[in-house]
Amino acid sequence: MAKEMRIGIAGLGNVGTGVVKIIQKHARDLEQRSGRKFKIVAVSARSKKKTRGVKLSAYEWLNDPLELVNNPEIDVIVELIGGSSGIAYELVVAALSAGKHVVTANKALLAHHGHELAALAEKQGVSLCFEGSVAGGIPAIKALREGFAANDVQSVRGILNGTCNYILTEMRETGRDFKDVLKEAQAKGYAEADPSFDVDGIDTAHKLSILTALAFGIKPDIKKVETRGIRNITAADIQHATELGYKIKLLGLCRREGKKIIQSVEPCLVQEQSALGSVNGVLNAVHVQGDFVGTGWLVGRGAGEGPTASAVVADLIDIARGNQLPVFGIPAKALKTGAFASADVLNAHFYMHMIVRDQPGVLAQIAAILRDHKVSVEAVLQRGRDPGKPVSIVMTTHLVNQSDIRKAVEKIGKLTVTKGKPCVMRIEQA
Repeated sequence: MAKEMRIGIAGLGNVGTGVVKIIQKHARDLEQRSGRKFKIVAVSARSKKKTRGVKLSAYEWLNDPLELVNNPEIDVIVELIGGSSGIAYELVVAALSAGKHVVTANKALLAHHGHELAALAEKQGVSLCFEGSVAGGIPAIKALREGFAANDVQSVRGILNGTCNYILTEMRETGRDFKDVLKEAQAKGYAEADPSFDVDGIDTAHKLSILTALAFGIKPDIKKVETRGIRNITAADIQHATELGYKIKLLGLCRREGKKIIQSVEPCLVQEQSALGSVNGVLNAVHVQGDFVGTGWLVGRGAGEGPTASAVVADLIDIARGNQLPVFGIPAKALKTGAFASADVLNAHFYMHMIVRDQPGVLAQIAAILRDHKVSVEAVLQRGRDPGKPVSIVMTTHLVNQSDIRKAVEKIGKLTVTKGKPCVMRIEQA
């Protein structure tokens, strides 16, 4: 059997602690499956006094994570600090430069610096693994880089943030509004005290940029992800979508459109009984469309100590086995700068929710604007009458260009009879 694999861990939050637990609990199994004994040499975190529910006394404690790089007894550094810059970036660059393998679950780091780090890892002949960065325990990275490697991937769609999926699920099941459910998610630990990264779609955008790079052989480019979160989804929108047979999901989408690629993160309607519609609570899902394999689905727990730690240890097993692949599936020098198109070029069905003053002629004004922008209405919902007061009008459209409907909705929002900005969401087919 090969010599033991010596590990240094930076960051002992939920995921870092989970990695230690797995290595301690499954030591014999990991050795049999990888051919090498796993040995944690040293750990580093902000506080040594914090209670973590796992024994750390057998490992050297380092206050400065960069000291892990200087330890000749360490072969692999596991970076679980987080963040796109600062100490996490410094540690990964230093580790790769020193010829040490790196495993990380840091999606922000890869979204912002993925190509640079991939080139450095390949130059130094070491692995940079990041299965835990996207969709937690779902092997989305391995699926795209290996399982779908024989295919020309056409699109990747996914529910990539468990916090948002939980909030939208609870809003639908309880009828409560966004702010109320968000507070509950924070109390249960599903959402951070500052939930912006989750609910504003930034976390999903980080993950999507990584999947786009793997799917299409391009450099990750977070700046080219059109991003819209779920803050403005109301209980009324949830109810209207339900009446129409849909659920609202925050989706990350990358797809080819001619010679260009679209990357978008936005709330969309999906059919209630579709595969995406059945993914509820904190679960994640990834849908891949390939030219030979057709459709592939991956569903599971997308975050948390257990699933993400499991993905990190899976990467360690790959390194122990000597499975060293190009970081993004093809050599870093072959990764191209992506040519991107706006999601406005998409043709789709759409949902519109407008709050207007209940008076004669309002529908005629809206219909005229839709006609002028080539938008054909499929269905209309209007509940109740309250002359002179605000009422809701909900419409779904036939197939229409996204740019056209956005222009129409912008003009409708400027009408004197319209209250606030109309809500428009794309209806994604299963």
